[in-house]
Amino acid sequence: MFNSAWNMICDEHRSLAAVVRGLRHLVEECRHGSTIPDFQLLRAIVFYLDEFPQKLHHPKEDAYLFARLMERTRTADALIAELRQQHASGNRFVEALHATLAAFEANEAKGLDAFSVAVDRFADDILRHMALEENALLPLASRHLTGEDWVEIGAAFGENGDPRFVADADQAYADLFRRLVNLASPTATDAAGTGKKRRVRPDESRPSPGGPAAD
Repeated sequence: MFNSAWNMICDEHRSLAAVVRGLRHLVEECRHGSTIPDFQLLRAIVFYLDEFPQKLHHPKEDAYLFARLMERTRTADALIAELRQQHASGNRFVEALHATLAAFEANEAKGLDAFSVAVDRFADDILRHMALEENALLPLASRHLTGEDWVEIGAAFGENGDPRFVADADQAYADLFRRLVNLASPTATDAAGTGKKRRVRPDESRPSPGGPAAD
């Protein structure tokens, strides 16, 4: 169950990283004037970045992964405190995405510039956050958590599937996720932020549990 739970968390990180890369690409195209802004798509992306990591993925890390690790060892306390603070500050970055996107869509002066800054700040923050989890926290968890702990964590993250964004349930949302993945380069930096390049796998053309949603 250890491998299963670990893979679920990292798969969700990869899905999130794919959406962030796609958003950055869209904003770059807008800045260069090579595309007309697709505000429906941009709103769907920002909605996902609010709904999934902030309201589903991060709370389960707090309640299950972080809580169980603090029960098993005190060596991770400072790291967990830092990660929890990053979870809290992520709300401010998402609020900035909503506000600046609304200003951009309303054609306010420098609206695109402000949205671009907000996107870069959000992206840099969450990619660093996921790197810290994958490079520092998960190795500690692998050494200290019990088999029962991993079963509980795996069960919690296994419930992260969003019925509004499952390929078989809503093809339109699955197409949205594929579009975002395809916006990124054919080679993509790994979610952990190591800088290594890898080919995007065919199975990444559909969302992992908790993939993008739209209202």
